[in-house]
Parts: sequence; C-alpha cells; structure tokens
Amino acid sequence: MKIIKNYFYNVSYNILIIIAPLLTVPYISRVLGPVGVGINASTNSVITYFLLLGTVGITMYGNREIAFVRDDLKKRSQVFWEIELLQIFTILIAYICFLFFMNFETQYKVYFFYQSLFIIAGALDISWYFMGMEDFKKTVLRSIVVKVLSLVAIFMFVKTKNDTGIYILILSGSQLISNITLWPYLPKLVKKPVFKSLRPFKHLRSSITLFIPQIATTIYLSVNKTMLWKLDSVTASGYYDYSDKLIKLVLAIVTATGTVMLPHIANLYMKSEMEKVKKYLYASFDFVLLISIPMMCGIAAISSTLAPWFFGQQFSSVGTLLMIEAPVIVLIGMSNVIGQQFLLPTKRTKIYTISVTLGAVTNIIFNVPLIILWGVKGAMVATLISEVCVTTYQLWSTKSILSQRALMKNFWKYLFAAGLMFLVVLFTNSTMEISILSLILQVLEGVTVYVGVLFILQPNTMERLKMLK
Repeated sequence: MKIIKNYFYNVSYNILIIIAPLLTVPYISRVLGPVGVGINASTNSVITYFLLLGTVGITMYGNREIAFVRDDLKKRSQVFWEIELLQIFTILIAYICFLFFMNFETQYKVYFFYQSLFIIAGALDISWYFMGMEDFKKTVLRSIVVKVLSLVAIFMFVKTKNDTGIYILILSGSQLISNITLWPYLPKLVKKPVFKSLRPFKHLRSSITLFIPQIATTIYLSVNKTMLWKLDSVTASGYYDYSDKLIKLVLAIVTATGTVMLPHIANLYMKSEMEKVKKYLYASFDFVLLISIPMMCGIAAISSTLAPWFFGQQFSSVGTLLMIEAPVIVLIGMSNVIGQQFLLPTKRTKIYTISVTLGAVTNIIFNVPLIILWGVKGAMVATLISEVCVTTYQLWSTKSILSQRALMKNFWKYLFAAGLMFLVVLFTNSTMEISILSLILQVLEGVTVYVGVLFILQPNTMERLKMLK
C-alpha cells in the first residue's frame, strides 16, 4: 500500500505540473511569442549542462544509497552528509565553469545569469534523501506550494515580450526556494555531522558511474534545442521546446512509477529478494503500457487542432511535431521501467550506461543531417530514433534475466484497443471545432472506447496491479 500512496503523491504533483502549463503555456506563448519562448528554451538547455556537471549523478546515486541504509540512523546520517558535501563541492566547480563560459557569451548574458539560479539550487537539492526513504509526501507538498506561488507570480509580473527575463527569474527562483524548504525537516531525520569522520569523496567514483548515463541522457534531451538554435533559429528551438514540453507533461504521469519504485526495488535487492523484484517489475511494466499506449494515440489523434488552440496560431506547426513525437511516450515509459526500476537499483549500471550512450550518439549522428534537411521536424525524428535505440537495447540486454513474454503479455491488447480509440477520436476531432468542451468530450469518448475494448479482450491487468498494492 505504501507504493500506491507514494505513486499517488508523485502523480498528484505531476498532475499539478500538467495543470500549471495548461494555465501558463497558452498565456506565455502569446505574451512572449516564439522568440521569447525560444530564448528561454535555448539558454535553459545550456544551463542544463552545467547543472549536470554539478550533480555528477548524485540525485540517482543518493536515492539508491539512502535506500540501502535507511534502517540504520547512524549509517544513514553519515551517508547523507557525505553525499551532500560532495554535491556542494561539485556544484561549486560547475558554477566556476559557468562564470568562465560567461566571459565568452555576449548575446543572452543577462538571461544566462537568471538561469544560473538553477545551478545554485542544485547544491541545496536534498530530495534524493526523502526519495531514498520512500517519503514522497514532504517533497510533493512543498513542491505544490512553491509551484502555485510561481504560477501567481507569472500572471502578476509577466505582461509583455520584454518580460522574458522576469519569466526566467521566476522559474529559476522558485526552484531554489523549493529546494530550500526541505532543509527544516532534517534535524528530526539525521544526526548532526561529525566532520572529521566524513569521507565525501569516496562516493565520487560510484556517482560518476551514474553521471555518465546522465550525460548521455541530457545530451539527447537537450542537444536538440541547442543544435536547432545554432543550425536553424531560436524560433525553431521554441517550436521544438513546446512540442517536447507537452509530451513530457504526459510522460510525467507515465514515469511517476520510476521515482517511486527505484528505492523500493533497491531495498528488496539488498535483501536478496530477486523474485519479488521481478514480480514488481512485471506489474510496473504492464501498468506503464496500460496508460502510455492510449496517451500516445490520444495525443496523436488531436494534435493538429490542439496545438494552434492551446499554444496560439503562431505555434500551429507544433501539431505535426506532436504527432511525430507521440510514440516517445511509450518508448520512454518502457525504458524508464527497465532502466530506473531494474538496472539502476540492482547495480546493472553498465547496461543502462550503454543504452543511453547509444541513444545520445544516435541522436547526434541523425540530428545534423535531419535538421539541415527537415529543420525542426528532423530534430523530432532524430529524438524518436534515439529513443527506439535506447528501449530496444535495454530489452535485448535483459532478455536472459527478465521474461520478455511476461513483460509484453498484454501489449498487443492495449495497442489494439488504443488503435481503435485513435480512429474514433481522430474522426471526431476532424468534425468538431476545438474548444475545452469538445476536448473533454473527445477524452471521455477515447477513454470509453479504450476501456470498452479492453473489457472484451480481458487482459490480466487487475491481477498485476494487485501485486503493486
């Protein structure tokens, strides 16, 4: 039951993440326009590299290490302070590198300084501790409060195209405040540090093994926007960002299980309960397929009318991008289960590293020619190809450990039901004018068709969900 509660805590926050852009994205896209949106996307993609350098895999590593020792207060306290001191040191190095970079940056210098609050926030991020303890309530509640306040600030202070800097400052500042709010909980959860006994750098080598796949992941998630900025235009980067943002909002629900299951699987692995690990994994994988496949088909069915209505006519081309990127919802959902719920918590980091590195290399190889040939559509195709490579490699590499039949048992039933749903919703979408009411009706229609077909096909979904409970 704890897993279910943690999942719903995580999903509740992810739903807020979805609702927030539903309120702000249409407003921001019209106020700032493609150029302002593109400036935020481009500068943020560069800041992501420095933040990645500063965290050196600590977020995932800290989550896993705390899960290993969470039943021992003394060990847990020592591990926490060692990892946090290491994080502060590496973030400091990253910020010095950022200041060096700023000596050569002239175009968007002020915007980069505003974005750099994300780097500072990284030093104070201790959410990995609470995730390792499987205490998602604290992280979710404080994030919800800060997110709501940031929404209010956006509507109050972002009024014209000249307010791009204010918008960036609100986003980065809210992240910093959000990370700070977790620190008051610490006195009751960990002992005071005994600095002479702390050995923070002993964790560096192990965290770097998780840093390498994070580098690869960041490359194929952020390099598209950077390359579009340089090879095409800042506006193209904005188009890509908004399509990717909407897909990632849907993915927030799909991948919520990964955040919840990683510490739980890690704890079971340390107790040598591999059969339980596999049962949880099969159930989680099936659940992800159950919700990701209809989400993919639903987004694809309404994309052509959703984009101009939601983002504004200036972003009408985003509709085509959404349709191209929609399969990523299923692909990332599958790789999230295998990677973050199995490979990382069971210390099979090498397979995970190779898979995401393969995705990054594939993305770079295809990006340049496809962007030159098709512009922003080419970048989207490159993203799709890279995700296919990541998921395929992970499935192939684990076929001797995990039963492929057990993983994919209900796949074709979900796909058939979602395919019928796609055809029905696509027809309805083409005959109705887009509005909030018609969108709600199409969603309800899609859910009814999908659930109805599954009722006929009878997948063993409920049996597997009971395992998670």
